[in-house]
Amino acid sequence: MKSREVYEFWMQNDYFDEETREELARISNDPDEIEERFYRDLEFGTGGLRGIIGAGTNRMNIYTVRKASQGLANYLLKNVEDAEVRGVVIAYDSRHKSPEFAMEAARVFAANNIVSYLFDELRPTPELSFAVRHLGAAAGVVITASHNPKQYNGYKVYGEDGGQLPPEGSEAVLREIGAITDITTIKPADGKEAVENGLIRMIGRDVDDVYIESLKTLLVDPGEIEKAADSMKIVYTPLHGSGNKPVRRILAEAGFKNVLVVKEQELPDPEFSTVKYPNPEEKEAFRLAIDLARKEDVDLIIGTDPDCDRVGVVVRNSAGEYVVLTGNQTGCLLMEYILSQKKAAGCLPENGFVVKTIVTSELARQIAGHYGVELIEVLTGFKFIGEKIKELDDPGIKKFLFGFEESYGYLAGTFARDKDAVVASMLICEMAAYYRNRGMSLYEGLQEIFRKYGYYVEGITSFTLEGKEGLEKIGDAMDTLRGMESYDLEGCEIRAVRDYLSGRRRCLADGSITALDLPESNVLYYELEDRSWFCIRPSGTEPKIKIYYGVAEKTMEEAQHRLEKIKGSVTGLISSLLGL
Repeated sequence: MKSREVYEFWMQNDYFDEETREELARISNDPDEIEERFYRDLEFGTGGLRGIIGAGTNRMNIYTVRKASQGLANYLLKNVEDAEVRGVVIAYDSRHKSPEFAMEAARVFAANNIVSYLFDELRPTPELSFAVRHLGAAAGVVITASHNPKQYNGYKVYGEDGGQLPPEGSEAVLREIGAITDITTIKPADGKEAVENGLIRMIGRDVDDVYIESLKTLLVDPGEIEKAADSMKIVYTPLHGSGNKPVRRILAEAGFKNVLVVKEQELPDPEFSTVKYPNPEEKEAFRLAIDLARKEDVDLIIGTDPDCDRVGVVVRNSAGEYVVLTGNQTGCLLMEYILSQKKAAGCLPENGFVVKTIVTSELARQIAGHYGVELIEVLTGFKFIGEKIKELDDPGIKKFLFGFEESYGYLAGTFARDKDAVVASMLICEMAAYYRNRGMSLYEGLQEIFRKYGYYVEGITSFTLEGKEGLEKIGDAMDTLRGMESYDLEGCEIRAVRDYLSGRRRCLADGSITALDLPESNVLYYELEDRSWFCIRPSGTEPKIKIYYGVAEKTMEEAQHRLEKIKGSVTGLISSLLGL
């Protein structure tokens, strides 16, 4: 059906509630808005659903949640043994409609005689991953849009291993969703009855306790905390999200005595009223935390995003200014700390491995090589790091030590299979205690790493293009780039192009082709003649095209200059392709 026909169906069918139809009535004379809301179903990608909250097939609402849940239920009943009894764990964060969407999913599973384990209040995404494994569930669902603006929400799906569904699993669920041609056939169970008959079971503190105790076993050297605990202060902000209770709890139980919380951002708030975006990658999100840190003379600030899978770090530099570390810098600091201390303690396993994504700093490769640890590279997305744990650590072939991606996601241990800001917060603070005991700040620890391995600097540029037209422009730009045989980019002497969609690497000097060993993905990676690189990919969760850059030089000044030159050339090209 065309957009207008689907709109009229929603308007006239009493399956849809009065609030939904009233919202749609207000756009009856706006054909562009009707087209935008109904030209497609909200896309179920490798991470599930994510979109603007509102009425329509291309929006997040109880009806799109019902359809996704019914598709997932059909998939589980066909593909996962004992799915009805093993059940689905459901968690949610502090966003608008998150509790309602979580209950709606549980009601759909109950209608299919599948048990749901529903958390009694908001919880971090990594705890959902942990709970799937801990309870032996068939799958997990978390209602979140991560660090997106307040008007967004989402629906992420996890497999029985606790990791996000891999591409083949997502495609199978998508086929089941697509097979539902009439949404009005989905009849959720009554929530109260489902609780009474055991199809919806509430969980909470019982899982929290096991999760926190498990993560505490990942402390590298608790003695460092004990030595620094009395004098060390930490400022923490949960940015109105789900990290408040678990992060504060694990820091307290690890031994930190002086954790100052930003009161204005302590409690859940779906409006995220103190920030423009609840994104710990942005310095603006730390404005109140920096004010508190300056008042209390604190060197270390940490902040977690709404679903507490990402953590940002702010430190004081040599000039006394507060600066936000990049995800690459924090990840490399953690990798250096974990590997160096394990080696010093004589417990660095010979078969250990670390994992990074293809757009993550090449400094990680240098660190791993220095300690004789294998580094494995995967596509962008933490689910691929989780897959490597399943493939190599679970059967005992190799030992997973640490994994991270540039977008502020880190994981130690194998209790969860997604980035975990709870354990990362604990380890970041332990690491800061270690440097403090050496008479150094975390910022000085980073400079020590640069002096040891070289000055690696990374950057990212993104272009946001909303709506149907925006997606088409992004697709056209990728097609044009893919068809280029030569490149006129000042300062970018391209040596080879990796096309992860075709699975081929093309050397520009002689035209030779070699195969890539990673899965198919809409990503173009450009190797330059020096150690620099840039990579272009559409976002899988937002209407963006992203460009990543990495350089390595002998000094920070040279690295920054080289980075800016590459960024200028590449962004100019992409801007022209997008018609901006």
